[in-house]
Amino acid sequence: MTVRPEKKAYKDTEPLSENSSPRKHRGIFRLLLEEGGPGFCQFAITNVCNARCGFCGFATDKMPHEGRKYVSPESALKAIDILFDHGVRYLEIDGGEPLLHPDLEIIVRRASSLKMNVLLVTNGSLLVEKTIDRLADAGVTGFIISIDAATARQHEANRGLPGVCQRIREANRLISTLKLSSTASTTMSRLVDYDSLPDFLESLNFRSVTFSYPLTGLRSNYLGFAQSHMIDFDTEELLETLEKVKRLKKRFPVVNPTPSLEEMKRFLRNEEQRYPCLAGYKYFYLDWNLDLWRCYNWKEPMCSVLEFDGSQRIRDGCTECMIDCFRDASVLHHIGISFGDAFQSLRSGRPDKALKALFRRGNLGSIRALLEDLRWLTHVY
Repeated sequence: MTVRPEKKAYKDTEPLSENSSPRKHRGIFRLLLEEGGPGFCQFAITNVCNARCGFCGFATDKMPHEGRKYVSPESALKAIDILFDHGVRYLEIDGGEPLLHPDLEIIVRRASSLKMNVLLVTNGSLLVEKTIDRLADAGVTGFIISIDAATARQHEANRGLPGVCQRIREANRLISTLKLSSTASTTMSRLVDYDSLPDFLESLNFRSVTFSYPLTGLRSNYLGFAQSHMIDFDTEELLETLEKVKRLKKRFPVVNPTPSLEEMKRFLRNEEQRYPCLAGYKYFYLDWNLDLWRCYNWKEPMCSVLEFDGSQRIRDGCTECMIDCFRDASVLHHIGISFGDAFQSLRSGRPDKALKALFRRGNLGSIRALLEDLRWLTHVY
C-alpha cells in the first residue's frame, strides 16, 4: 500500500517568482510569430503509483520505497513560473500517479492562474466527486485516464485496481457535467481488442481515445516502460497494430493524427521521416527532481529547471524514437513552426527562406492533422 507524505500547510497564493521575465506576458499569437507557437511540458510531480501495471516501471510493486519522491510545492511553483516565462502554455501533470501528491491542487491552481492549459494524467482510482470538484475549481482543463483493455476484468487485473472501471465511469459522468474533457489513454498492447474497444470506452463515458506507442526501454529516469510480452512486438506486428488504430478512427474518435501514425510506420521501416521532433525546443519533460529533459528517451537532462534560461533549448531534427506525446504533438505543431520560421526570415530580409519554410515538406500533412483533431483540441484547450 502506498503511503502519502504528511501534508504540510502551504499557501497557494504565494507571489510569482521575483525573477520572472517579461517574456511571460507574451500571448499565443506573439509566440507563434517569434518561435512557432507555445510550448508544452509533461511534469511528473511524483514517481509514486498505486497501480501494478504489467508494462510500466512506476508500478507500486516495482518501485523501491526508498526511491519514492514527490516534488515540493515550493519547487513546483517556481518551476511553473520559469516554464511559463519561456513560452510553455500547456502543462500535462503526471507521475507516477499525480493524485497521490498531497499538493496537486496547489500546483494546478498556479498553472491555471497563469492561463496555462492543464491536463491531468491519472489511472482514475482516486477520482472521487470531491477531488474532481476541487481540481475543476483549481482550473484543470481535462483528464487523460488510462484504459488498458476492452473489458473491465482485463483492465482491472492488469492495473491491480479492483473496481476502478466503475469509478472511472462515474468520474467521467461528473467531468462531463462540469464541461471538462476526459480522454482514454490506451497503450498499444496485446491486451487490447481493437474491435471491442469502442463499445467498452463508450460504456465508461469516454468520447475519445489516445494510443500510447509501446515502450520497452527509455534512457531517462522516466519509468513508463517495461520489458513485457504484452508490448514486445516485432516490426510487422507493430505495423499491423498501427493499421488497426487507423481503422478504429472510422468507429471512434482517436486523438493520434493519421499523418503521425503514417510517420510512425516510416520510423519502423527506417524510411525518411517528414516531421522532426520538437522535444527540447518546444516540448519538455520535467521530473520530480526538477531536472528538465528534452524527452523521456534522452540519456541526460538539459539542466535543472531552476537554471533554465532558454539557451539550453535544442532543435536538431531528432527522429530517434516513437514516443507518442512528443511525436504526435510535433506533427500537429509542424505548420506553426514553419509559419514562425517564415515570419522570422521575412523580418531578417530573407524572403527566399520564408517561402521555403511556407512550402516545407510536411506542412500539408500537419494542417490535415490539425483539422482531424480540431474538435478534440478545442474541447481540451
